[in-house]
Amino acid sequence: MRDSWTTSAELVHVALGSGRRRSALEAALREAIRDGRLAAGARLPSTRALSGDLGVARGTVVEVYAQLETEGYVQARRGAGTWVADLRAVAASPAPRREPATQVPRFSFDPGLPDLTAFPRAAWTNALRRGLGDAPASSLGYGDRRGRSELRAALAGYLARARGVIADPELIVVCAGFVHGLSLISRALQGRGARRVAMEDPCLRWHRLVVSASGLDVVPIPVDERGAQTGPLGSTGADAAILTPAHQFPLGVWLRPDRRAAAIAWARATDGVLVEDDYDAELRYDRRPVGAMQALDPDRVVYAGTTSKTLAPGLRLGWLVLPSPLVEPVIALRELEDVHVPASEQIAFTELLTSGVFERHIRRMRNRYRVRRRRLLDVLAERAPRVTPRGISGGLRVLLQLPAGAPPASAIVERGNRAGMRLFPLIECYHDQRGARDDCLLIGYSALPDHAFESGIDALMELLASTIPA
Repeated sequence: MRDSWTTSAELVHVALGSGRRRSALEAALREAIRDGRLAAGARLPSTRALSGDLGVARGTVVEVYAQLETEGYVQARRGAGTWVADLRAVAASPAPRREPATQVPRFSFDPGLPDLTAFPRAAWTNALRRGLGDAPASSLGYGDRRGRSELRAALAGYLARARGVIADPELIVVCAGFVHGLSLISRALQGRGARRVAMEDPCLRWHRLVVSASGLDVVPIPVDERGAQTGPLGSTGADAAILTPAHQFPLGVWLRPDRRAAAIAWARATDGVLVEDDYDAELRYDRRPVGAMQALDPDRVVYAGTTSKTLAPGLRLGWLVLPSPLVEPVIALRELEDVHVPASEQIAFTELLTSGVFERHIRRMRNRYRVRRRRLLDVLAERAPRVTPRGISGGLRVLLQLPAGAPPASAIVERGNRAGMRLFPLIECYHDQRGARDDCLLIGYSALPDHAFESGIDALMELLASTIPA
């Protein structure tokens, strides 16, 4: 048994801010006892010593010790002091360990997050009010497994106008965002006998994990300045391929017509399926958005869209336009898992689509993000001229190529994190990071609210100037 403590810092590490000092000390002691840092029989400091070390009133420590004694964590005897009780019975079922709180960055350059302060709250509230006022009571029931018929009809019209998609409302399934839709498609394909899926390299790591979790093997296909290399699809042995034709993540390129045609030809020749991820295609700033690939062969292409980039990811609202053979397998999976978009969200979004408010919102966001992108590129040219922007003028991000002699992008990301900036290295998107170049950063210019944009860009430029040799 330990007889004394040289310092109370050995006992507990806790920041006692103003206010709930007793609660903080009480919680820290409980956790130290439960996880074994304070072993059974360990003697605690006297109330006078601990209060002096921590700068709290002695009465506070007395109350904490008394509370822990009541709960059985410690034992005390007048004149003998206080020590940790034997909690072997409690240790048999230890409390779950709390993960440390994630520090909120001062500036987030998240490449996949829109400006959440620009969400059209008033328009959404009005749409929900109007929609609920007009909707029959049956709209709040379980409803069609594909989603509300009114929303599917509105989506079919919008997708035809904005993206050139050939969309029969009967072939549309509303889902809880793209990842949910990808999971449904992957499991449906696996259930039909698919074994391998070709995915762009690089791509979002999370998407690869979703496909793999569905029981499918992932085959990487390289991406260059002309998009995914679809010509060699026939040699991959894949049963399906997932592509981002309009705006590839993360390289920011678009799939050229000859490669689109090669992908369609492969699907027809092999009875394969193409999944088109069209997540931010409406956000193009230098020209009209490139039309969806789905219209080239609706019987071979699954079209997937979402409001995560145009409105907000928290809505969990997306859709699939399916070839007819995949409709029943997908809705059967939905029925088993019972994951549906709430009726209220579907009703409100239907109103935004049919009233034209959604398309007006997208036009506003195009202008907003176009200005931000231009400002970022201008500041880069002035203050970090050796850094080269890559990718088309669109979406929520820009790819920055670091010059020769610069430290690895991942090292710059770590330094930025310590300075309160959330940055993303391209290398994390490759299937095999061991052979990938760590010389590019993904910088999102949309996540910062207006009031923090200029100061955020300034902080980014200071980081680049301090890490990249002149």
